[in-house]
Amino acid sequence: MTWTTWLLIGAALVFLMQCGFAMVETGFTRAKNTGNILFKNFVDFCIGCVCFLFLGFGLMMGVDYVAGFIGVPNLDIFTCFDTLFAGEEAVGAEVYEAAVTTASSFTFNLVFCATAATIVSGAMAERTRFLAYCIYSAMISLIVYPVEAGWVWNSQGWLVNLGVGFVDFAGSGAIHMVGGTASLIGIIFLGARIGKFERDESGKVVKVNAIQGHNMTIGALGVLLLWFGWYGFNGAAATETGQLARIFVTTTIAPSVALLVVMIYTWIRNKKPDLVMSMNASLAGLVGVTAGCSNVDIIGSLVIGVVSGFLVMGVTWLLEHVLHLDDCVGAVPVHFANGIWGIIAVGLFDVENGLFYSGNAELLGIQLLGIITILAWTAVWMTIFFAAIKYVPVMIKYKTVKPSEIIACGKTWNGLRCNPEEEIIGLDISEHGLTSSYPDFVPSIPSYDGEGENVDISGVVPATIDLAPANETKYTKVTIVTGQDKFLTLKDAMAKIGVTGMTVTNVMGCGTQAGKTGQYRGVKTTMRLIPKVQVEIVVSTVDPKLVVAVAQKVLDDGKYGAGKIFVSGIENVMRVRTGETGVDALTNEPEPSPAK
Repeated sequence: MTWTTWLLIGAALVFLMQCGFAMVETGFTRAKNTGNILFKNFVDFCIGCVCFLFLGFGLMMGVDYVAGFIGVPNLDIFTCFDTLFAGEEAVGAEVYEAAVTTASSFTFNLVFCATAATIVSGAMAERTRFLAYCIYSAMISLIVYPVEAGWVWNSQGWLVNLGVGFVDFAGSGAIHMVGGTASLIGIIFLGARIGKFERDESGKVVKVNAIQGHNMTIGALGVLLLWFGWYGFNGAAATETGQLARIFVTTTIAPSVALLVVMIYTWIRNKKPDLVMSMNASLAGLVGVTAGCSNVDIIGSLVIGVVSGFLVMGVTWLLEHVLHLDDCVGAVPVHFANGIWGIIAVGLFDVENGLFYSGNAELLGIQLLGIITILAWTAVWMTIFFAAIKYVPVMIKYKTVKPSEIIACGKTWNGLRCNPEEEIIGLDISEHGLTSSYPDFVPSIPSYDGEGENVDISGVVPATIDLAPANETKYTKVTIVTGQDKFLTLKDAMAKIGVTGMTVTNVMGCGTQAGKTGQYRGVKTTMRLIPKVQVEIVVSTVDPKLVVAVAQKVLDDGKYGAGKIFVSGIENVMRVRTGETGVDALTNEPEPSPAK
């Protein structure tokens, strides 16, 4: 009973990791999507609980296991409760102990299932429809995770009974690689966030933009909570004190080394250590050592940590700069890449059967076979699920079954990704009616990297508008207040007419538009102030009437809320660094010479 108690305590620690994932994903993304991310971390566990209860648990841990491949669904978790309520004296010690084992096993395996599911949330953040994520959570908890995890952890599973036995003590492959695979396929189907990549006229990516997270304090807290929970994640299945002690040591060494590797490398390369990459490195080290936490020694855990550190950096670069895939929090480098590495590492560093210790490659071969089969199982099912989530609504809406038409229509609207307008304003508002997750601090602040709609302004002539006489002012300020979704288009149009500088401020305002409404704890809320962007442009050589005309051209969509344009005179302007005034202060200054 003592170790069953520890198993349940470990399960509670793993559940705490849901908080860690929520904080990491929230901190590493933008404020306007905070509520959406928090909600997804609640709902994937709750949906997963119900799905795992009725089907997943039986498929994974069923006593009647078919050909080492899949369990027969059962309701043992329901029937065991009668035994637990009756008590040991009424049913006998053996029957009672079996019921305790079943109930404990359900809770223990459920929290691991939820971990596999929630990994995807961060990778696909900021542009995934909430309903689509709910469907995904159900599917991975019903079928994908339970079946492959049974191969690894059910005593009748084919992988665990193959030769010397597949080794994945706590789930580098069964959990993290699976979650990472689902993340990779998800971001392929989903596409990048608006502004992540800039492309030339041919569609070639010419620049990768960093879309920074809004709260590093929350992100760091999440990483530390995950590390804390990982002692339960890796250690809950320990059966004796010495084994638990080994697990705690390896679970401490690998992430520490991985973080130091990344910190030192980025410090040398970039002249400053990279906080976010270093935090991801610690998680990568944890993932890498999870499979072998009970089977490797200190040397093995050191090597695992070093490789994990370099792997998270390399795969992050590969995703963004070569494959041009947008993983918001780094789930693919952390969980997919290091999940694979963790399984391979056991085949190399297992103190009994590892290649470097025994000279025998049998375990390594079994580990590689396990990687291939688990990857294939997950990839096939997740491809089917994400394709169905994305394109079935398209088929229903547009009443078409031709593949080319389905794909074409899916580029403008689909069941997986929200609309551009919804993405720009933020999923808190568009998906949940939550005006801001920080109402007492700041409004939601979008990112303005990237390109907007290409509007033809070649025929625009200066606007007919009265300005201050030329002899009264030499400089003109044009202030434009419009919707956040219009900024990228406005910015690109201004650049075409020679406007080289602007000041952009996120503001809250209202005019004739109705305010946004929402729900908070079931009570309707009304917000009269609407998020806007205020652009201030001071010109001297560019005709201010042309600025006004172009702004009107690109902003006028015939709807309320298109914006306002204010024109005022400026007495003079000074560049602070040089003391230059007038036109010289408004022109671009040369790039500074590199420091010697």
